[in-house]
Amino acid sequence: MKNSILKFFGILAISAFTITSCSDDDNSGPSSSFVVNPLDFKGQINDGEVVLNAGTVYKLTGRLQVNTGATLTIPAGTRIEGVGGTASFIAIAQGGKINVNGTATNPVIMTSGLAVKAPGDWGGLVICGKAPINRVTGGASTAQSEVAELTYGGTVANDNSGTLRYLRLEYCGAAFNSEKEFNGLSLFGVGSGTTVEFVQTFHGADDGFEFFGGTVNTSNLVAFGNEDDQFDWTEGWNGTNSNWYGKISFGKGNRGIEADNFEQGFANTPLSNPTISNLTLVGPGSAASSSTYPENDALKLRRGTRGILSNVHITGFADAFDVEHDETITGVGTSLKATNVTFVDVTNKSKGKNTAGTTVDVASVFAETTTATGAGSGSGIPTWATGWTTGL
Repeated sequence: MKNSILKFFGILAISAFTITSCSDDDNSGPSSSFVVNPLDFKGQINDGEVVLNAGTVYKLTGRLQVNTGATLTIPAGTRIEGVGGTASFIAIAQGGKINVNGTATNPVIMTSGLAVKAPGDWGGLVICGKAPINRVTGGASTAQSEVAELTYGGTVANDNSGTLRYLRLEYCGAAFNSEKEFNGLSLFGVGSGTTVEFVQTFHGADDGFEFFGGTVNTSNLVAFGNEDDQFDWTEGWNGTNSNWYGKISFGKGNRGIEADNFEQGFANTPLSNPTISNLTLVGPGSAASSSTYPENDALKLRRGTRGILSNVHITGFADAFDVEHDETITGVGTSLKATNVTFVDVTNKSKGKNTAGTTVDVASVFAETTTATGAGSGSGIPTWATGWTTGL
């Protein structure tokens, strides 16, 4: 009897310990071998699903990479704090997935872990997919990402790298050098099976959002106070997008949008050719200092890009549409055009130069009205951005 009682209480103790451990610890799915250390959050997730705990603050101290067949799931309210500059970032390799499940009242926040926060405190979020890019014309090539050094590109247009929903990326953009920097969100060959909506990039040292080819679609993006371009695309990106709000702030910035086809092959296919409806770009003012704002363009369209934009509100830029290169100019007014465009405090609504550097008329790149609401409220904060964003 005595041995039976001891065994009984031993089982109770083990059960209690197991329940406590499951409720307190971060959850690596039953098939994942990855061990989560919230105070030293880094490493390679190679299998299964790793599910984070919204009640835990994760100190991102190095490279966290999700590899083929593995998934990182981040619930609403989770906070990840990056430290370590270029060494600290999250990368999703081809075949890996990230699911960010924030809500309007409880977003997921990836930010600086330093006491005094500044642009470039950590890298950012890098996602590499299998959708087409045009570094080699024809769209069947692959390449190695500028940061994270991972393969991206391919022929899977509907490739799925997961879901980003209600996510804030703050103080990203750590730089290796002047030519190699992280962005807030870098999308390399990401496919249309991936969901990207309600994402903000805030006060980053380089671009807010950059698309390197791929076919991913987006909606409800906010880029605020990033120190280079708020939005950037290249390498044949094709995507359908709605509700973009970009604003230059904090005394430093370049352009609202920088758009290229491919810098080493202006006519390479597939051509960059996104559609964007409901776009607001807010600049530093039409008379802003050129030393502080070296370009001060709302949209720089060059190197053969195409794109169809509608319901566009542009406020506070020296130049609204700045178009360059023969391959770009051939699309002006047809495959490169913005309709229903409203300008406020803009010096030059359009300017153009061909490849030889000669000034050309590109006024047909836009059709002007006075009623465009842009992302929802003209230059003001759209209602859909309230609650989950910061700094606005």
